[in-house]
Amino acid sequence: MQPVFRFAPSPNGHLHLGHAFSALLNARMAAEKGGRFLIRIEDIDTSRCTDSLVADCLDDLAWLGLAWEEPVLRQSTQFARYGAAADSLASHGLVFRCTCTRGDIQKAAGEDAPRDPDGAILYPGTCRDHGAGEGPFALRLDCRAGIATLSGPLHWRETGEGAEQVIPADPSIWGDAVLIRKDVPASYHLAVALDDAMQGVTHVVRGRDLYAATAIHRLLQSLLGLPAPVYHHHALILDEEGKKLSKSAVSTPLRQLRAQGVTAGDIRRRLGFG
Repeated sequence: MQPVFRFAPSPNGHLHLGHAFSALLNARMAAEKGGRFLIRIEDIDTSRCTDSLVADCLDDLAWLGLAWEEPVLRQSTQFARYGAAADSLASHGLVFRCTCTRGDIQKAAGEDAPRDPDGAILYPGTCRDHGAGEGPFALRLDCRAGIATLSGPLHWRETGEGAEQVIPADPSIWGDAVLIRKDVPASYHLAVALDDAMQGVTHVVRGRDLYAATAIHRLLQSLLGLPAPVYHHHALILDEEGKKLSKSAVSTPLRQLRAQGVTAGDIRRRLGFG
């Protein structure tokens, strides 16, 4: 089987050096293994991921010297497929409606509530245990019910530290994860698991900040009968203060560096791809 790699940015802002590193690493690893290299646009939040930002994203990647297979998959065209997968899980009693707001969750969970790897309060199970109220609702995965269907422990294959390792996966650290949001007909976790399978992705190469997310992705893959890729979580590019580069922190975008006269070759050398 030919290896398949993908770089999957969410263009709710412009790409920065961290994105460039991940894209270049994916392309290099694909080339080393004689594999295919895909770009996927993760634009489920259509209010923030505009067509203009998508165009700028692809332009920046081409400027870096990257080439990829066409057509580029945009997640915003796949909502019906995500909904169908959620319906399939619901038919097995693995999904429930949730009308709770963030305030409701915080009040029900209490001040010292446990938190998920992203720092959000773990959902206390209000609508799962007592039924959803009236109004807009999200669809949540019943994590306990999902784990109970498994024939054995989950794990994933990880190469981010060099030699391949088998990593235990504990999806309970995410609690009852949202699969379909109130405002968006999908969630990152559901969409990425489905799209990696549909596109035949064999190697998921992404930042270390998504390491913990692999646990919930492995659960969804198991519940939906999807193959499990090999994972490679790479170190993050940090700013001068040692913080992760991010769009929310207004890290210097590639487009601004380009305007300042920085070349693609400069970027590649700076990131170790010279």
